[in-house]
Amino acid sequence: MKQFTRICWLLLGVVFIFSGLVKLNDPIGTALKLEEYFEVFSRDFGSFFRFFVPYSRFISLFLSSLEVVLGVAVLLRWMLRQTLWVLLGLLVFFGFLTFYSAAFNKVTDCGCFGDFIKLTPWTSFAKDMVLLGLWAVVFFNQRYLRRVFARGTVGVMYITFASAVAIGIGVRALGHLPYFDFLPYKVGNDIGQLMKPREQARYQYVMERNGESKTFADYPTDSTWKYKSMEVLNPEASRPVITDFSIFDAEGQDHTPGVLTGNKLLLIIQNVNEADRDRFKEISSLLENTAKSRKQIQSLIITSSSPQEFDAFRHDVNLAGPYYFADATVLKSMIRSNPGLMLLQNGVVKSKYHYHDLPTTAKLEEEL
Repeated sequence: MKQFTRICWLLLGVVFIFSGLVKLNDPIGTALKLEEYFEVFSRDFGSFFRFFVPYSRFISLFLSSLEVVLGVAVLLRWMLRQTLWVLLGLLVFFGFLTFYSAAFNKVTDCGCFGDFIKLTPWTSFAKDMVLLGLWAVVFFNQRYLRRVFARGTVGVMYITFASAVAIGIGVRALGHLPYFDFLPYKVGNDIGQLMKPREQARYQYVMERNGESKTFADYPTDSTWKYKSMEVLNPEASRPVITDFSIFDAEGQDHTPGVLTGNKLLLIIQNVNEADRDRFKEISSLLENTAKSRKQIQSLIITSSSPQEFDAFRHDVNLAGPYYFADATVLKSMIRSNPGLMLLQNGVVKSKYHYHDLPTTAKLEEEL
């Protein structure tokens, strides 16, 4: 039991640190997931949950950093009993979220490990129950964990340092792009190819005759077998990774093939009401210089705002150029920056830039 307790203690601390760091890699993605929960709860429990939506980024940073700090505290065994009680509160909270999502099919991905590991709602709930089991083993067997690795002032210094590092990682990711991109639109991916299935769908058919059920790899030609059900054998490989990438103009005409052809610099403005307006002078200058590039880079503006909203916005910030529209969720997946830049070469993502890290025309040409 002593050895088993120590294994559970180690796993509990490591999982919390890993979970927090993955979320801190992309705090905006975690904030979007929290907003999804707040919207669901506002419909099911009360509209007051909408109050938290504007603070989703702060809550994302706080909860993710807290996971890292608690994981470090567990491994150091610093104020272990108090730390475990706080962990229990988090586990109960996360357990409720994942159970509610699974039982009522509300949020299909909990975001427990960001976009690095996608978990189904029931898998997420099972993960939380396993962690709760680890917690119980550690909590009720603390007598085997009496040695504290950092006491007094040294312990406070370690926890303070862990807090500063965790918050620093998250704050930098908020002001720039994620350190590691796990989304379909990451640098190097071919959007056009990801819009196609990797394999042709393969099926198996369950047929029935005289009360007997039998599975066939091919649909039987014997008419005495009656169709019962059909199952796709390779659902993941036969479904495109990107299913909702569509670029259209104000009249609804599709421009997706043109966007995925040639050298394109996409200025993505997810929502004009939330876009940072301070950088548009530099952005406009960059678009003008890019138009003269020897690499024949065509600049396009893509937004999810309405045509009326965007027309007023572009005149307000003096932004010129052809503009198109796309789904808001797609644009948030393409880049965690509003506005943000994405460089494409025949549909292949060559580079992405936060508005705090605007490139030069020479840098864009170098990427191509």
